[in-house]
Amino acid sequence: MTIDVQIVNAFTEAEAGGNPAGVVFNADQLTSAQKLAIAAQVGLSETAFVSASEIADFKLDFFTPNRQIAHCGHATVGTFSYLRQAGLIQGANSSKETIDGRREIHLKGDQAYMEQLAPVYRPADHCENEILQALGLRKSDLIPGAPLEVVNTGNNFLIIPIKDAKTMAAIVPNMAKITELSEAFDLIGFYPFTLDTGTEERIADTRMFGPRYQIYEEAGTGMAAGPLACYLYDVLEIKQEDFLIRQGRFMASPSPSLIEVHLNIQNGAIASLLAGGKGKVSQQLTIEI
Repeated sequence: MTIDVQIVNAFTEAEAGGNPAGVVFNADQLTSAQKLAIAAQVGLSETAFVSASEIADFKLDFFTPNRQIAHCGHATVGTFSYLRQAGLIQGANSSKETIDGRREIHLKGDQAYMEQLAPVYRPADHCENEILQALGLRKSDLIPGAPLEVVNTGNNFLIIPIKDAKTMAAIVPNMAKITELSEAFDLIGFYPFTLDTGTEERIADTRMFGPRYQIYEEAGTGMAAGPLACYLYDVLEIKQEDFLIRQGRFMASPSPSLIEVHLNIQNGAIASLLAGGKGKVSQQLTIEI
């Protein structure tokens, strides 16, 4: 059979950059094996498959080139931004069903924002040497006093505080070691960040390495930006509710993405959050399986 795949760049800034995701509509009859085969042919970090849902407006299944994943931020944002632009969503609220339950989606113009859960933290300092070796770094390259933490708002990401932009650019990831540690911590990937952005508006610049899922580096990761915003609020005590997080700037082929995160603070604690941005269709592919 032939399958049409929309390639949507999520988290674009001024209509440029962003992280591409595949989006397949009317995927109700596709098996998991077929979805995996399509995602492998598309070759992007994630492809979203959209079908009917009994508990939400749409059901989304996410596949990397080698396995299914519970949530994907940029594919969610790309899908719902495209649905809005195509006139298939009219109101300000929608929802998605995933293998991990229902999540709310909020829309503002062509921008889509996905709900994430309250953060759960696990310390990772006991593996500091191995983590630093996996990135070609030294302890002096970290922000003094800032801990290494695994943070989960739906998926596990390892948050790594880097002292400056020069060090971020110099990271040399050892994909085999990152994969080994990602298996040990059950991670989607490593998410190093720096507060040295050169701008007051962008709170952090980030990178994301997820070789366990054949994501070697990607330009925008909404499910990682949410945990980072929580880390900034709870751990570094940057007490604000809205964060602009940039990713993709330090890639070999830069594709800067802008991810907006809004924290829902109740009684001084993070109860949930929204992470999102804008999607733009860049091309259409036809896949044969």
